[in-house]
Amino acid sequence: MAEPPGPPRGRSAPLGAAPGQGRPRPGGTGAGAERRARSWAAGTLLLLLLLLLLPGAAGGGAVCGSCPGPLRNGSLVARYCASRAGAEPRGRCCVARGPPRRLLGLDLSNCSLRSLPAAFAEAAAVAVLDLTENPLAAPPNSSFLGFTNLQSLAVPLELECPGGNSAWEEVTEHGSSRLCHGQRNPCNSSGELAWLCPENAACAPDGPGFSQCLCASPFHGYKCLREGAFPVLPFCSILGAVTAALSLLLWGTQRRKAKAP
Repeated sequence: MAEPPGPPRGRSAPLGAAPGQGRPRPGGTGAGAERRARSWAAGTLLLLLLLLLLPGAAGGGAVCGSCPGPLRNGSLVARYCASRAGAEPRGRCCVARGPPRRLLGLDLSNCSLRSLPAAFAEAAAVAVLDLTENPLAAPPNSSFLGFTNLQSLAVPLELECPGGNSAWEEVTEHGSSRLCHGQRNPCNSSGELAWLCPENAACAPDGPGFSQCLCASPFHGYKCLREGAFPVLPFCSILGAVTAALSLLLWGTQRRKAKAP
C-alpha cells in the first residue's frame, strides 16, 4: 500500500497565518513607507523653494474677504475704484489689473467691526480706506504703521485720524464720518527727525505720523555702517545649499526608518 503524501517541503507559513501572509509582498508596507518618505522630503523641499522664490500674494489676500459682500455702493472705495482706469473690485477690495494685481483700496464700512481684522496689515499698500459705520474702538496708531500710500481714510466720527490732525493735509467731518485726506510726510515738517537718523541714512515716511531711517546707497547694515551692495548671490546660494542639505538629511533618515524591519 502506498504511503500517504507527506507535507510539502520548504519554508512553511507561521502557524495561524492566512494564505499569502508567509512572505512580504512586492510593493508592501516597506516600499510604501519608503515612497511616502521620499514624497514627503520632495514636498518639503518644493515648499521651501516656493517660500524663498515666490513673492507674496498680490491683491490683498485674506483681507479682501474679511467682510462679506462686494464694495458698498457709494462708499469712498467704490467711488475711487469706479473713477480709476484699470481698477476693478474684488470682494471688499479695489485692485489694479495685473500682473501683478496691486491693492488700491479697502472697504470695511458697515461690517460690525469692533476691532480691525487680523489680516489688516495686508492692506498696507492701499491708497483709500473706508472704516465708517462700525462700532470700532480706537485702534493703536501702530495699526497703520507702513501705510505710506494711504491718502484718503474715512473713520467713524468718534475716532480721530491716526497720527492726529497734524499728520494730514485736510480733516473734515461729514455726517457720522470723519475724512482724513492727504497724508503728510513727517520728515518735511520737522527738521528734528533728520538728526535722529545715523550719518549715512535719511528720514522717510512710514505711515500716518510715523517715520523711519533708510540707509543711503551704498550703505547698509546696523546703523548703515557697512558700505557696498548687500551680497544677495552668496546669501541665496548659502541659504539654498542649507535647505537642500536639510531636505536630503530628512529624506535619508526617513528612508532608513522605512527600511527598518
